[in-house]
Amino acid sequence: MTQTASVWLVLLLALLMANLPFISNRLFSVYRLKSPKNLAVRLVEMFVWYLLVGGLGLYLEQRNGQMAPQGWEFYAITGTLFLTFAFPGFTYRYLFKRS
Repeated sequence: MTQTASVWLVLLLALLMANLPFISNRLFSVYRLKSPKNLAVRLVEMFVWYLLVGGLGLYLEQRNGQMAPQGWEFYAITGTLFLTFAFPGFTYRYLFKRS
């Protein structure tokens, strides 16, 4: 897989996984809960997806060559980007009025 394809794969997967907690009422889209998920559960689930997508990104970077050093700034920016990617799902879940 080329480096460009790896970058696009991680970006598209991050977009999908950031919205998944807001679209699905199941925990990690697998486990059915007895009560509906609240915002805190959705944010924790989103954080776990962030870690998994970040791990995949680190794996693909290591596989393509030498890994670049990453400080706290990298994680602050990628976390903010992940939250930005989650905006459509948040809007769908909490801001649209349903009849």
